[in-house]
Amino acid sequence: MAPTITPLPQAGAEITGVDLATLSDDDFTAVRTAFTDHGLLFIRDQSLTETDHIAFAERWGDININRFFTAHDDHPQIAMVVKEPEQTGNIGEVWHTDHSYDVEPALGSILVARELPSSGGDTHFASMYAAYEGLDDEMKEFVRTNRAIHSARHAFGAAAFYRDGDQDDFEGRYSNSDVADAMDDVVHPMVIEHPLSGRPALYVNPTFTIGIEGMEREDARPILKQLYRHAMQPRFVQVLEWRPGTVAFWDNRAVWHSAQNDYHGERRIMHRITIEGCALSPAA
Repeated sequence: MAPTITPLPQAGAEITGVDLATLSDDDFTAVRTAFTDHGLLFIRDQSLTETDHIAFAERWGDININRFFTAHDDHPQIAMVVKEPEQTGNIGEVWHTDHSYDVEPALGSILVARELPSSGGDTHFASMYAAYEGLDDEMKEFVRTNRAIHSARHAFGAAAFYRDGDQDDFEGRYSNSDVADAMDDVVHPMVIEHPLSGRPALYVNPTFTIGIEGMEREDARPILKQLYRHAMQPRFVQVLEWRPGTVAFWDNRAVWHSAQNDYHGERRIMHRITIEGCALSPAA
């Protein structure tokens, strides 16, 4: 029986009736089509081992071995996204899209729930297709004719802004904060032609976008903030309530995400694999 694909109200689709560990070629084609169409998939009731997780990811492309997150002890392809009961800060709370600081940003990330708190810890996703479509004509023209600057140095560098005064709380959760080739700024179109769907998508994000090419930072900042406030509107946001056996697969060129930090005193362990992408082209 073919997978059941149910579009969600704001963004993405939920898939049921499929086992990612034993996915036939036909079912994989259906999942690939859903991923292209929606840019965000929630797959329930899975029991993936680490090797299953890796094998599924490899069907999509080369795996990016994350140079900032602590790796799984036995499977370096898997980045550990962990919050322990005594820790107050969580990874990924600020809205972002993974790897926009790379010259060739990641295609997508596959996140598997391994240990969940009794409640809380939802992940919010925002559609950058819908955010772009929702802009007024003047702002659409602006973003289509400009490029934005992205960087990781303030987020993962030695002086990362959201770890100031709280370094111990993130001890063991990040590594390689001085990797030279990850500290360079890169430039991408503010609106891309999505490599899979061909649709225009807004491509800036609050964590890694630091400016607009050719503008002073103080002049670019209010424009970026305006775009961020726009894209965070509830009409663009889909909430994932995690359950045991849930897998989320999102396209980093089509959605933002934000991990909610509302489960203090409990452990949350997630396994993430990121898939290599390609250079991004401006929307036609």
